[in-house]
Parts: sequence; structure tokens; C-alpha cells
Amino acid sequence: MPLRGGRTGGLLPAPPFDPGMRIGFVVNPIAGMGGRVGLKGTDGKVAEAKRRGAEPRAPERARRALGALRAGDGPAGADTGIDLLTWGGEMGADAAAAAGLDPIVAGSPAGGSTTADDTGRAVASFLDADVDLVVFVGGDGTAADVADAVEGTETPILGVPAGVKVYSSVFAVSPEDAAEVIRTFERTERREVMDIDEDEYREGEVNPELRAVVRVPVAEELQSSKQLGGGNVEALAAGVADDIRTSDKTVVLGPGSTVGAVKAALGFEGSPIGVDVWRDGEVRVLDASEAALLEVLDPAAENVIVVSPIGGQGFVFGRGNPQLSPAVIRRCDVEIVASRSKLDTIGELRVDTDDPELDADLRGWTKVRIGRVERRMMRIV
Repeated sequence: MPLRGGRTGGLLPAPPFDPGMRIGFVVNPIAGMGGRVGLKGTDGKVAEAKRRGAEPRAPERARRALGALRAGDGPAGADTGIDLLTWGGEMGADAAAAAGLDPIVAGSPAGGSTTADDTGRAVASFLDADVDLVVFVGGDGTAADVADAVEGTETPILGVPAGVKVYSSVFAVSPEDAAEVIRTFERTERREVMDIDEDEYREGEVNPELRAVVRVPVAEELQSSKQLGGGNVEALAAGVADDIRTSDKTVVLGPGSTVGAVKAALGFEGSPIGVDVWRDGEVRVLDASEAALLEVLDPAAENVIVVSPIGGQGFVFGRGNPQLSPAVIRRCDVEIVASRSKLDTIGELRVDTDDPELDADLRGWTKVRIGRVERRMMRIV
């Protein structure tokens, strides 16, 4: 039998997807809402995100994770054979119902808008019910809230990524991978929960802070902690900038230090953690939202996205650049740029665009520019 509540130390055994497994599942419904409208996060910005037309991201990713969990256990539509506990409404029960599951609803949020206290109350109720695993849908802020709630126990946690910033190594790579981890994990290990100050992040300062060390299932489908920096990129940036200057394409320049060096080589101070647009020798949009990108891109002309994978994780799309939505990506060619040292630490590239069909289209072997003219073949998995 699996260990109820994980109250012991050491490496914790648990039979793969034991029929008696009990899982607590909670959703932060506002996680990631600020990304596509250019807010770099939702902490303290929910009203502004909604004013800009932001749509919830987390509920659909929760449904995908639970749908994959249900579909992966035997014939399509079969019962998962687990006890699923969740929190009411948009904090889990709605996503479970949409996935065709009938969970135990352990409680409901206190008011109309959900808060970190609601997350803490939900996790506390799961611990009281002696769950074997707490699964949450959100970003680093939600991970920190869940880590606070499980402090003092050995109950493992697992994140379904839905936030703008996902620096912690407690997350599965995708919602579907989260389901696979739940079904197959046999032991746990300690991993870091990291978070950053979103106000500093919006100003271009990235200073990850260790918030907790927690138990997480051991699985290949987990992402690594985000590593900053990627080696010397001057020659790479100069070569990319030269090509951009002689091109008549609309160029969408993604966030990060590598593409930031390209922006500097073009002669402007870009948005270090934002997306900028260049065309005909000048900057057309600074710190663009998804809506601004769709407005400036001509579907009948040539457009290209220049983006660099995240060091340590390898994500090209889906971490830190939600402005580059499926609708934006489908209008553009994609040029991936990275230093040799960054690629040496990654091994493989990843995508998580919120559109499984687009993810499938992007997967496969691709050329990554690593110098003024040099390229390396890398696989997007």
C-alpha cells in the first residue's frame, strides 16, 4: 500500500499508480493570466489583467492534466481507480467535472475571488484526509503557498505549470506529463521551490529566491530549476543583428539575455523580460502583449520570431514568454538562438504552448543558431 500522507523520512516508496492512491488536486484559477497581456505575472495585477482582456489559463491546463489521467488508465473513459480530492468551483471541482471525473469536494473558497489562504486551506484539508500526493495548478507563487501548507510533513507535491514564471523544479513539463508522473512514480526526492519578486521582474530584475525544499515524485517528466546566463553570445548576437538589418521581415524578439544581446546589437534597449518588434530598421513595439503582436504582424507577409531556450530547462515556448501565443507563433517562422554552453547544459528543447496540436507540429529536429553563422541540430521533444 502507498504511504498515507508521507509521514516518514528518507526516500519514500509508493507503488506506481496504486488503485488505492489518494490525491489532493487544487487549482489557482488566476495563475498565468497576466502573461499574454504583457503583465509578466498576476501578483497584485488581477484587475488590470482582466481590464486588458486576459483569459484564465489554469482551468484548461487543469482539465488537460485530469483528462490525461483519466484517459491513461485502461480503456478510454475508464475510472481512474483513485480517490481524487479537490476544492470547490474553479479551484478544482469544475476542471474535474470537465474531465469526466467525480471527485470528493473537500471545501470551497471563502469568497468570490480566490486567495493564497484558499490554497492553504485546501491543502490543509488534503493533509487531514491523509493524501499520498498534492497536485497543484499554478506558478511559482502557488508552489510557495503549497510548500508552506505541507511544511512539517513528508507529503510530496507536484506542479502542473500554468504561471508566467516557473523557476521551481517541482513542476511537470506539461499537463499531460503531470498525469504520467502521477501514474508511474515510485519514489520521491527533495527539490527546490523558487520564487521571484514580480515587481522587480517587471523592471527586468530576475533574482530567484529559495522559498522551500519539498518532496517531489522522481520522474523524467519533471523540469529542472531555471539557470541564469548562457555564456558568451556577442558573435551570435552580431550575426543575428546583421541578418535582421538586411531583412524586410517583421522580427519578433523574445525575452532573455541572449536575445537581449541581439537587441543591443541592433542599437536599442529592449525589454529584458518582454517581447519587442523590429521592422524596416526601427523598433515598432516595445514590451508587446499578445494583442499588440497580432496587430503588428501581417499574416500575408513574412514574420519571424527570434527566441532563445531557457537555460537548464530548454523551453523555447511556454515559460516566460506567454505573449508568444499559438496565434502569434502560427503567423511566424521561428529562429532559435543559443550559445554553445547553454545547449550543452540542456540536451533537448521543449515547447508547451497551450495548444497540443501546435506543440506536435513544432517537435522534431531543428537548427539552432549558435554563432555568427554556425548552427547546431537540436531536437524539440
